[in-house]
Amino acid sequence: MTLDDVPAVNALEQQLFPVDAWPLQMFLDELAQPETRRYFVAESEEGIVGYAGLMCIEPIADVQTIAVVPGYEGRGIGSTLLTGLIDEARRRNAADVLLEVRADNPRAQRLYLRFGFEQIHVRPRYYRDGVDALIMRLQLTGDEETHEGNQP
Repeated sequence: MTLDDVPAVNALEQQLFPVDAWPLQMFLDELAQPETRRYFVAESEEGIVGYAGLMCIEPIADVQTIAVVPGYEGRGIGSTLLTGLIDEARRRNAADVLLEVRADNPRAQRLYLRFGFEQIHVRPRYYRDGVDALIMRLQLTGDEETHEGNQP
């Protein structure tokens, strides 16, 4: 993701997460911290159709965001983005990758489980609309096995 991508990503953010959308400035602030952050976009002929970001402060990497336009779900874009985040976490020597996922989003939960994430905690009423967040973790230390999403 570059600064030029931020307006399109922000427009998608507002569309995809109307209740919990990040403000535009949040994306700018995140991109201004390359020493601890990495963001990716997925593009089609129609423009940006997905994006994802990681914060890594050793030994923990945290998936900050991951989103795919609904019309592009099921095409491997989420898997590709998540693979990029996990690879980046490994490059930055993270021992664990953490993320929060909405309790009412089984599709995302299934994706994370396929990658080897496990649920480790629940944050009650984490989201603004009162939905719980499931905290999931992928342990990277000593884990060199290839998960489904890590296939080229």
